[in-house]
Amino acid sequence: MLTLTDLHKAFAATVAVDGLSLQAVPGEILGLLGPSGAGKSTTVHLALGLLVPDAGSVTLDGLGSPSDSRVRRHIGLAPQALALYADLTGEENLRFLGRVHGVPKKALEDRVDWALDFSALADRRGVRVGSYSGGMQRRLNLAAALLHEPRVVLLDEPTSGVDPQSRDAILERIVELKRAGLTVVYTGQNLDEAERLCDRVAILDRGRVLAFDTVPHLLRAYGAGHSERQRADLELVFLNLTGRRLGVH
Repeated sequence: MLTLTDLHKAFAATVAVDGLSLQAVPGEILGLLGPSGAGKSTTVHLALGLLVPDAGSVTLDGLGSPSDSRVRRHIGLAPQALALYADLTGEENLRFLGRVHGVPKKALEDRVDWALDFSALADRRGVRVGSYSGGMQRRLNLAAALLHEPRVVLLDEPTSGVDPQSRDAILERIVELKRAGLTVVYTGQNLDEAERLCDRVAILDRGRVLAFDTVPHLLRAYGAGHSERQRADLELVFLNLTGRRLGVH
């Protein structure tokens, strides 16, 4: 269980996270939904221990704070900016990143093989990543975050810039992680993805949580009042909460 309690983080005069509290539990996908600048990526970096909060705390149940590198090993991150080396092959990337994550030498080759199968790239293992399609790179980026078998996986806009077919493949793999009992935190601006994936969603704006509940409960509570919509959706929820529409990329 990942618990964020009353987090605050500012960069000079810019407040990025302002009193944010959330809890993500095993076997669920928790969504952080908001526009650029809402504080999603900062929250992810705080949850991973890459940033130190100005106030508040982050704890991984039974282990402590991810500011401790021993705790951080139980968390995986698939960042929005691809954490891959274009001049290395898929296999070489995974082997290197596995060592960075501290995967034991005896287990490394099995984990690399697993990751290539998980990302459906076993037949491209010896090909340089720079020649992969955007969807292939995103799948490998996700698999690399899982090499060390983390308990919590943080996904920062995991389908950014991919085609619809690749997006479906990535979303299916994210659902597999939930079924395996992992705690998954998904951030993004794609409303259809959030509705498809997430058990609970936190609507963020200007570093604050405006609402946090299951998707059906959010739709019932905040999805009314705009008759031109055929159905309530998360964009309408965001519009009703903030008075403005949420951009979708």
